[in-house]
Amino acid sequence: MSHKATMWAVTVRGISCAEARVLWHLADCHNPVEGCFPSQDYLADACEIDVRSVRRHLDSLRGKGMINWAEQRDGKYRKNNRYALAFEEGFRPAQTNYQPDNLSGSENASTGQNSQFEPDKIDVLNRTLESSTYKPVIEPVTEPGERAGEREGLEDPKRVERDFKRWFPIWPTYVADSEREARKVWFELSSEERADCLERTSAYIAAVKATGRTKGWQAASVYLSTKAWQKLSDPKSDIAPPSVHNPFSRAWSALRLAELLKPMATAMPALTLYQRGQVAAGGDAARLVDRERREKYGWPKVNTMHQFAERAQGSTVSPDLVAISEGFEKVHRDSELAGRWKALHERMGWPWLPSTGHEWLYFPPGGPEEAMIEFKAAVARERGHDDAA
Repeated sequence: MSHKATMWAVTVRGISCAEARVLWHLADCHNPVEGCFPSQDYLADACEIDVRSVRRHLDSLRGKGMINWAEQRDGKYRKNNRYALAFEEGFRPAQTNYQPDNLSGSENASTGQNSQFEPDKIDVLNRTLESSTYKPVIEPVTEPGERAGEREGLEDPKRVERDFKRWFPIWPTYVADSEREARKVWFELSSEERADCLERTSAYIAAVKATGRTKGWQAASVYLSTKAWQKLSDPKSDIAPPSVHNPFSRAWSALRLAELLKPMATAMPALTLYQRGQVAAGGDAARLVDRERREKYGWPKVNTMHQFAERAQGSTVSPDLVAISEGFEKVHRDSELAGRWKALHERMGWPWLPSTGHEWLYFPPGGPEEAMIEFKAAVARERGHDDAA
């Protein structure tokens, strides 16, 4: 690979985007000593186009004086063309009244050179496969000491600019925003970061809108420099999508308590004849019936979570609850503190945790009553209103 060749290629003007892509990959195969011998199949694969298109663009570049080539043969067998680039010393463009056809690969194809043509000693076309000490460059090579990602600096700036123009109108503030500042940061991003930004910005905007906090959008340049779209991958981020968490985990426990804070469901099956008799009797029997019905029917989402937990299936938790759950404490199921939490469940009529073999439970820190008051306030703060539901 010749950095001089590739840097020359990205500065060429007056050619189409497809021709620029072919020219850059052609220059990427150039070696300042050995020459340039890429196959058309390689160029087609590198440019992600078909071979016919490669031939057409090579022919156009030759006609515009950007490249030239000499056909190489080994007897009757045709080998890869040896290409010359316009920046090389001694470059001689093709004759404008000559129409080459050797790109087709036919045995009788013209070489694209005058039959009487003899290259000068300094002419780049004077280097041949046979005159080279080393194997000529057909595929791009990595120069000694080349760092990973160094080739990234040789990206086609036209393509980077096109991608920026695709992205910029997506951002909510683009009408009054500084396009110059945004473009500057865009070009400083890596190719992977730009691709990720293009793919995820719409999802980021939708996620922010879903939170209801859309006032004061940050400038496009700030969004790019902070790589804010990466927040979508952070389960604790306020704009991350809901994620599935294992039973009895911190996040799962936070979701369970948040559901228990919601009002009890009122739609319950009718009392059986036996239950009606216990309710009519009053006292402990009536209270027992009420508690059993509340535990079984009062919070159906929690009961569903318990059923899933018995099958080792997790539940989907919103990012705000994931963030709150980070402060939960581990409590052993047989501890005195766990007993106090169970007693609170009984007083409230909440269903207690199923026995699935999990010895450790997670609850907000502190005594159960005080902890639930603080937990409810934390949920309200995260969701931006006074109701934890």
